[in-house]
Amino acid sequence: MKNFEEVFERHLFASRWLLVPFFVGLVAAVAVLLLKFVKEIIHIVLNINDLSGSEVILHILTLIDISLIASLIFIIVFSGYESFVSKIEVEDDGDRPGWMGKVGFAGLKIKVIGSIVAISSIELLKVFLTMTEDSDQSLVMWRVIIHMTFVVSGTLMALQEKLTSSH
Repeated sequence: MKNFEEVFERHLFASRWLLVPFFVGLVAAVAVLLLKFVKEIIHIVLNINDLSGSEVILHILTLIDISLIASLIFIIVFSGYESFVSKIEVEDDGDRPGWMGKVGFAGLKIKVIGSIVAISSIELLKVFLTMTEDSDQSLVMWRVIIHMTFVVSGTLMALQEKLTSSH
């Protein structure tokens, strides 16, 4: 029975490598976001004379949104890989982000919800900048409610983390 347990546990531990294709897929998603980002910049540059100031701001907010999402994906990829698969061995590299290897699952949750709140804020700002008298007020209200739900959830998660880490 002990031999079965050892073999089972060895295989169970090795199964963590099944997560790698998910992380590769997320990196591919960042490549797709990069294409969207470049397309947006090209659109701004080619149409700069035809765009109003508020339209330029909306396009720039879209660029910021894409950047935040791409950064969030990499935080998830690096933290997830190091937490569940294997350590990333690039300590000698001066470009290694300071948070790598230090963000645990709780810290990752806080970073994710913080990024979601920031992305939601940008999306809400876009709605406010494009609102007209004909805008669907109930849709705007629901977006504000959803955003506030993210804010409250993030605040509660951060508070919970602070309380549990202090004990």
